Amino acid sequence: MSQVTAETTDAAESPTRIRLGIAYDGTHFNGWARQPGLRTVQGVLEEALHTLFRRHEPAPTLTVAGRTDAGVHAIGQVAHVDLTAAQANSLLRPRKPRNAADDADAAAALRRRLTGILGPADSDVIVTGAQLAEPGFDARFSALWRRYEYRVADAAAPKNPLHRFSTVWHPTTLDVDAMDAAAGTLLGLHDFAAYCKPREGATTIRTLQEFGWARDGDGVLVARLQADAFCHSMVRALVGACVAVGEGRLDGDDLVLLRDVGTRTSAFKVMPAKGLTLMEVGYPHGAELAARAEQTRARRVL
Repeated sequence: MSQVTAETTDAAESPTRIRLGIAYDGTHFNGWARQPGLRTVQGVLEEALHTLFRRHEPAPTLTVAGRTDAGVHAIGQVAHVDLTAAQANSLLRPRKPRNAADDADAAAALRRRLTGILGPADSDVIVTGAQLAEPGFDARFSALWRRYEYRVADAAAPKNPLHRFSTVWHPTTLDVDAMDAAAGTLLGLHDFAAYCKPREGATTIRTLQEFGWARDGDGVLVARLQADAFCHSMVRALVGACVAVGEGRLDGDDLVLLRDVGTRTSAFKVMPAKGLTLMEVGYPHGAELAARAEQTRARRVL
């Protein structure tokens, strides 16, 4: 009878939501989202969660700030996971040798245990941080913005083999000033259907908050893009359009015209995934978290 009462009490308790910071080299992943028979970031992490909580099923699943495509990297990805009371308590039971650490809470214990399962420090996916989530936090819907960088080494930049998995090499010299000016014309709230791969039921209306180009200290062209959200392949398409401007195949005004026409075009190429890295995801604080999540769930229109 006491067992039934304990189970009932446990089921009624609110889950413990933990916010995770995640970094990964996307080279050998088939994107973020779990896919049968393919190695993905979500698949690797959720398999680790399954191993960790095999005595407290069902294993928890991850909700991510933004699903990245195959080959895309991240140093600032964010996800959340909900643990049952039994799962959270299992991380902190001191009588088990594997829990004999000075973990401040279940979040710290979860990070330590996942790190142990995922493997050595040179693993291609790492949990960079973990903390108990603030009330109302949702990794996907509470986000205010996502920031990406894209790296292109043109003919004027050195080709560093150590960066071959995170930088695209371009055979000619690009006009970075023209690319930067063209990028600035696309800022604001618009329908970016021309720069997105369509997905049924998904909106292509986005607010592009920042988009610019500059050469870094090594001469590599770096695009920095920030938006409230990006639709499928949007960043790589925007980068490809600017590269066409840098080559002189398109004028800066053409990018706005293509956007306003609103249909996919062959006027530019979508750039390879390997040059793209998710750098950071921004969130509000406190009571604004839940309000932001509610606002994001509402389908946007112009």
